[in-house]
Amino acid sequence: MSGPQAKPSFAGRMVQAVVIVFARFITATRGRWEGVAPIDEQRIYFANHVSHGDFVLIWTALPRRLRSRTRPVAGSDYWLKGSLRRFIGRDVFNAVLIDRNRDTRADDPIVQMSDALDAGESLIVFPEGTRNTTEAPLLAFKSGLYHLATARRSVALVPVWIDNLNRVMPKGEFVPIPLICTVTFGAALHLGETEAKQEFLTRAEAALLALSPKANTL
Repeated sequence: MSGPQAKPSFAGRMVQAVVIVFARFITATRGRWEGVAPIDEQRIYFANHVSHGDFVLIWTALPRRLRSRTRPVAGSDYWLKGSLRRFIGRDVFNAVLIDRNRDTRADDPIVQMSDALDAGESLIVFPEGTRNTTEAPLLAFKSGLYHLATARRSVALVPVWIDNLNRVMPKGEFVPIPLICTVTFGAALHLGETEAKQEFLTRAEAALLALSPKANTL
C-alpha cells in the first residue's frame, strides 16, 4: 500500500523501547548536530548505508519527540521476508516499505514516500540504494533522492553520517561487537529552482561526505 501505515502497536512500542536501550548499550550512540538543530521540523534524513541497523541508529539518536514522527524507508524484499522481520519493519518501526524491483512493484516509491510526508511524517532514506560493502566511502547516489526533493521541495533534506556501525555489525555476523558509534547531522539542503539532477546529487553526496571523520581529519 502507498498510504501511511498504522502506528506501532503496543507490542511494537515495547520492542521499540528494548531496541533503543540495546542500541545505546552496544554502541553508546551519540548524536552530533552540526549546522542543524533537533527542532520540530519535517525533514528527510539521508544517510550512508553500511548495515541493516543503520536506520535503528539514526532513529535512536533522534530526540523522542522527533523519533515518534520519523519513519525509515526500507526494502520490502528484506523486511517482509519472514514473520520476525515483518513485525520489526511494520509494527516496531512503522517503515515505509518499498519494492526495489521495477518489474514487480505495484506502487511508485516516490508516491509512497510523498504520501508519508503529506501525513506530516519525516523520513530516513539511504540514497545509495543498497549497503556499501566496498572500500569507497560512498556509492553513487541513485536518482530517488532527487525525485523526492522535486516532489516535495519545501521539505528540508538533512545529511546524516553514521560512523563505526559496520564494525559493530559486520556483514554476515549476528552478534554485535560493542563499539562507540556516532551519528552526525549536517546542515539542511533544498533542491535549487533550476538545479539539474546530477548537480543536485553531486552536491548531496559532497554534503554527506563532509560529515565523515576522514573528511574532517584531512
